[in-house]
Amino acid sequence: YGRSKKRKKEKKKKQKKKKSRDNSERSGSESDTVYPIRVSETFMWLDDLQTPSDSPFCIDRRADRANWEYKSLYRGDIARYKRKGGSCLGLDFRMQAVSWNDGGPEKKRVDKKPERYFCPSTRQLLRSDPYSLPALPGSSTQAPVSWVNPLGIYDRGTSLWLEGKGQPEVKGDQQNVEAQGSSSSTLLSARVEEFNRKLRENPTDTQLWLDFIHFQVDLLRGNKMSLRAVLEKKLSIVDRAVEGNPASVDLKLEKLHLCKELWEPATLQKEWKKLVFIHPNSGPLWRKYLLFTQSLFSTFSVSKVNSVFGKCLSTLSAVQDGSMVSHPPLPGTQEDLLDIFLQQCHFLRQAGHTEKAVCLFQALLDFTFFKPDSVKDLPTRQQVDFFEPFWDSGEPRVGERGARGWKAWMLQQERGGWVIPSEPDDDDEEEQDDAEIKDKTWPKWKIWLDVEASREANHWLPWRPDKTKGQSEEDCEDPDRQVLFDDIGPSMIRVDRPDLQLQLILSFLQFLGLPGPSGKFSTTSSSNILLDDLTFLEEIPDPERPLTSYDLPMAGICAVGHMTFLSDCRRQAGLCKAGEEFLQNVLQQTLQLIPTQDQATVTLCWLQYEKLKVLRCLRSGNKRRLKSQGKRSKRLAKRLLKEPDNRGSLALWREYAHLEWLLGNLEEARKVFDTALGMGVTRGLNDPVLCNLCFLYAQLEVEQALNSGTVPTSKAVYILTKLAEGAAYTPFSGQINPVTILKARKAYEQALLSFLPEQSTGSNAKAPKKRHRMSSLVGCFGLFQYLTVGIDAADAVYNQAIQKLISWNLNSEVTDGSLRRPKVFADWESVAVQHVALLRHHANTNVFPLSRLRLALTDALSLLPSSASLWQLYLQTENRYHSAGRARRFFHSVAKKTDSVVPYLFAITAEQRLKQMLDSVQRSCLPGEALPTLPNNGLSNRIRCLFENATATEHGAHCPLLWRMYLNFMVCDGNAERGSGIFYKALQAVPWVKGLYMDAVQLFPERVQEFLDLMTEKELRLRVPMEEVDILLED
Repeated sequence: YGRSKKRKKEKKKKQKKKKSRDNSERSGSESDTVYPIRVSETFMWLDDLQTPSDSPFCIDRRADRANWEYKSLYRGDIARYKRKGGSCLGLDFRMQAVSWNDGGPEKKRVDKKPERYFCPSTRQLLRSDPYSLPALPGSSTQAPVSWVNPLGIYDRGTSLWLEGKGQPEVKGDQQNVEAQGSSSSTLLSARVEEFNRKLRENPTDTQLWLDFIHFQVDLLRGNKMSLRAVLEKKLSIVDRAVEGNPASVDLKLEKLHLCKELWEPATLQKEWKKLVFIHPNSGPLWRKYLLFTQSLFSTFSVSKVNSVFGKCLSTLSAVQDGSMVSHPPLPGTQEDLLDIFLQQCHFLRQAGHTEKAVCLFQALLDFTFFKPDSVKDLPTRQQVDFFEPFWDSGEPRVGERGARGWKAWMLQQERGGWVIPSEPDDDDEEEQDDAEIKDKTWPKWKIWLDVEASREANHWLPWRPDKTKGQSEEDCEDPDRQVLFDDIGPSMIRVDRPDLQLQLILSFLQFLGLPGPSGKFSTTSSSNILLDDLTFLEEIPDPERPLTSYDLPMAGICAVGHMTFLSDCRRQAGLCKAGEEFLQNVLQQTLQLIPTQDQATVTLCWLQYEKLKVLRCLRSGNKRRLKSQGKRSKRLAKRLLKEPDNRGSLALWREYAHLEWLLGNLEEARKVFDTALGMGVTRGLNDPVLCNLCFLYAQLEVEQALNSGTVPTSKAVYILTKLAEGAAYTPFSGQINPVTILKARKAYEQALLSFLPEQSTGSNAKAPKKRHRMSSLVGCFGLFQYLTVGIDAADAVYNQAIQKLISWNLNSEVTDGSLRRPKVFADWESVAVQHVALLRHHANTNVFPLSRLRLALTDALSLLPSSASLWQLYLQTENRYHSAGRARRFFHSVAKKTDSVVPYLFAITAEQRLKQMLDSVQRSCLPGEALPTLPNNGLSNRIRCLFENATATEHGAHCPLLWRMYLNFMVCDGNAERGSGIFYKALQAVPWVKGLYMDAVQLFPERVQEFLDLMTEKELRLRVPMEEVDILLED
């Protein structure tokens, strides 16, 4: 029944279709076209028509069902054409028109957005080299007017064709033009062929292989190749290079650097160990291996890295002693040993284990200066075995009361030992624990942060049981404050050279917070790992001291006890009470161990430290603290000057007089300066220390005259004139003879001209003394010319000196290598800072084009990109221009040419200051008011891009200060979620920095327990567990 019903429905549908078809044929017959010829009924090809009169049409009687099912013909049966315009022939456009719009449903089209600069196609176009079009031919190549070209509109080729002639042969010049228009791929292929030819001729050239590997980035730029494909291609080239040069360490390092993105951490670490095992005598290789080990987050822990440091130092010590017969010591092994030791101490300081770092310095000082004569000829490892009983005996060490040293203890042990006399200890350390929690209403994370920072500042010394009080090792509440010999024994090295012994002492003093000597200036990548202090970016020179604000530049490295969270503003002027006592003991004990000349250097650093504390009190504005600190510093300065070896030291007299000047005692300071000049002014321009003293005295007088509004050419000119005369000094009476000024200028010119040619000859016999003399002598002559002639004369003096320094430094670099480069660059930096500071002072007080100041700054920074003082001056100068574009271009040009991260840090600081200024302006205005300055959008993205570019470089990826600034900026800018990602990204690069975790606790307080667990897992120093905070809150 169901089937018959279905058949009936289908039959009805067919009848309906047939009926409708008949109706349509009937209606269409009324308008059929009557053809004048008979229409064919069969298909035939158009080429088969016999005569043109034959009908090319036929009638297809078989119906096409698609014509009924669809509303239009199939698009493949419609002829394609392009409509030109919207008109139609034969219509009167004034009265008739045709609408070409299709009434049917239009196909949906996605509006194509205009391509921006960040689109893939646009970026590929920007990366590609521009196509150089051939130059247009000149007037000589144009076709002359002739009978075939009467209007002169045809070119030469068309005119020749009209005349029936062919093109002339291509000349050589035209071939060159076409060659210039060739694609960049041809040039790259030519370079590849050149590389291949050179490598075939000289396959042992390591630097050529490295250049070819780095060239692959340029070769594959613009291609749609993945990063992995590029790395694999580089890796294949490296494998070929290593096959031909199996002893090259640089090629193997390049291979490990490339495989960092391809291999697993375990495989990479295994290859590093294999490479160090094959080349155990290479100090630079060990340094890179240590950096790799301490930055590998997956396997990082403080104890593992510390043991790797010990293995490195013990291996290099065996190489230096000759115990490792298979590998001879390389040049510079002693310097590498000391550098790696200092790197280990700073690693422990940044990880929070300051007790171990201090013990390392104490042990090495005892091991170096108090070594018994009976063990000096033994290998280093055997000396360490004899040193262990002394360390475990409980005897006072360097920096502690009653310290006598290893030698005296061993001598007394041979005689039967001694009994240590009990000394009463007046210190009461328990008083510091009474008020550890300042406010119990604070959140728990804030209490932990405050107590942790307080203990970091006060408990950085190693704890030892006081036998006079009956203490034992079990009485220590924090076991991590005790340092065992196993933690420091493998790191003991031999430091035999006097210059390295002095460097060891000065490094320990800088570790404790003392300013370093002016000769310490580093541009190597190792200094980037130590940068963790924000003050050298934030401290702005004092406007009241425009010439002398750069006397003690900041190093950018936190002193022991000052490593806290980034925005901590409670920095004290010096160390804690116990730390200051420890520092004084270290200074008094080490001064007895070094020669007289080195004693003057250490004493000068001591007095500069006291001056630095006074400067910090001045910046803080606390008059009470300034008064008490001033009394202590003056008392120490007088005590040092009373010692017989220091009475004639003009450097110490200079620091004491400057200290009195800073405290506001101008008359007393002038008396000290005059006393010092009376003792040594007869030495004249031949004494660099005297020149330095007179230069500071004259600068201070110029600044004082500027602040008081008087003429600055009286006392300062008199001081500089007396220096040039070299006669007996009498205090200034108010008159200056013009003849003496002329004689002084002549003396300065002769001294400078006689000195500069000696430098250009490359004579190194008295190079250190002459280098030190260079900056002070140029400073005195430049200031003298400025006060007597003008700024142009002073500018000429500085330019002449800088040009001579540049040429001489290049010559000394070729002859001496890199051994003296820090001192050379320090003197160079000193002259450049003096020059720029004088130009800036003149620009602030007179009408002076800022372009000259900017030119001097850019020239100096192009040669000295790591100078923080010059960058501070540059930022202050560019702020007056209100032109950020010029500064951005200069920052970019300098940053890409140096291996220092300092240009990136100051570029970020400049953008952040600009953003703060614009934000404050916008906040100060009411909602409806017009802004006094145009808002600069996109600064946040620009700063973030600067951070990304800096951390992507090899020298910026492991800079703690850079990552901490990046994290702090992202969170303060409102991107807390992205800031959390930056924190974990920073852990992959600098997992050992405790300050990074403390910043995270301050910025993400809700996750404090997560960060503390991470610190515990990685064995970073945690002084206050959260459970102890709970106990303190209950008490």
